[in-house]
Amino acid sequence: MVLTARAAALVLLGAVALAWSPTASTVLLWTLGVIVLAAFDLALAPSPRRLILERSISPLVRLGEATTSELLVTNPSPRSVRGRVRDAWQPSAGAENDRHDLRLRAGDRIRLATRLRPTRRGDRHADLVTVRLFGPLGLAARQASFPVPGSVRVLHPFHSRRHLPSKLSRLRQIDGRSAVRRRGQGTEFDSLRDYVEGDDVRSIDWRATARRGSVVVRTWQPEQHRRIVVVVDTSRTSAGRVGDVPRLDAAMDATLLLTALASHAHDRVDVIAGDQRVRVRVIGSAERTNPLAEVVSALAPIDPAIVEADWSGLAAAVVSSHHQRSLVVLLTPLEPAAVEEGLLPVIPALVARHRVVLASVADPAVGAMLVRRSTVTEAYGASAAERSLARRARVAAALERMGVDVIDAEADELPAKLADHYLWLKSEGLL
Repeated sequence: MVLTARAAALVLLGAVALAWSPTASTVLLWTLGVIVLAAFDLALAPSPRRLILERSISPLVRLGEATTSELLVTNPSPRSVRGRVRDAWQPSAGAENDRHDLRLRAGDRIRLATRLRPTRRGDRHADLVTVRLFGPLGLAARQASFPVPGSVRVLHPFHSRRHLPSKLSRLRQIDGRSAVRRRGQGTEFDSLRDYVEGDDVRSIDWRATARRGSVVVRTWQPEQHRRIVVVVDTSRTSAGRVGDVPRLDAAMDATLLLTALASHAHDRVDVIAGDQRVRVRVIGSAERTNPLAEVVSALAPIDPAIVEADWSGLAAAVVSSHHQRSLVVLLTPLEPAAVEEGLLPVIPALVARHRVVLASVADPAVGAMLVRRSTVTEAYGASAAERSLARRARVAAALERMGVDVIDAEADELPAKLADHYLWLKSEGLL
């Protein structure tokens, strides 16, 4: 039972009667009358449980964009209903207009649209739907809450997709669609053509030349269907915020750009995300027509876990499932303590079988601390920043001596630099 504002106004109206006859019996009679009217109104109010509630919603939305959840309300009873409906969602779903007026005649149905603008990546779930139906006098109402399941998966915004056109243009130049194919280490045979002055004599196919009676050379294209394994660290070090977002989100941005670029190059991309355990594994294959969509959806609900990364387990997952030589990209913060204790011991086993690249998100705040030395506090901060950068440089040098390519860049630069490194490896035939 819910009393409405009309019931409160009726109670306050009793002050007029009390001023006319200021006695205890007046108060008693007026209060009793309000209670009787409210009880009578409540008895005539329809039951919310007779309504049929159904939900429809777009299952996917990108962070920063809006979607709509539609609630279909059907009144199968022989009576008209009047009331209010609240379609509640968890706060991070960003429900903007979750309260709706309801007027339904017998047998009618209505769609109530709630606009959602999520503020966090991941799965956002609907809460209870609360229905309040008023009696004919509007003094009291029946109210009930129902679970109407619904969720929307909020995808990573993928800001680095703005770099994709330029990277694809460079990829077309590399694979020969916009430029003459060149021969390099690790390239694949493409076709034969007549020799022209300036061609490398090492490209002459002598058997084909003998058959045709004219000099013929082989043309080459960069290798395709290479295997790329992206390992995304979701441990405590990835929870650190760089600007307004966690390091994990910047790593995901780099993962998505590399996946989009490699899929256009007909390379197969596997994505492994984990910390103490593997939390996401997306295996690329030639049959998948849109691997990027699968990777985006799989990474969307992943949040950092406040645990140390088990690099032995993550490396074992890479080595056990990929026996052929692959490009292994480790997206993990270049934090000296975490790298020295967890990652360095497993690097030799990875480098022995694969080409390894470590991509790390640098914190621009550390660089900003270096130039601020006006006060004693700022001088101490600059000293700490110098020490931090020196340790990172020392760890990066140790990784490079072990055969790892290290890319350390700020969040908005890392995706493009990782993509450029991939294109360089591809152009040099080093995949």
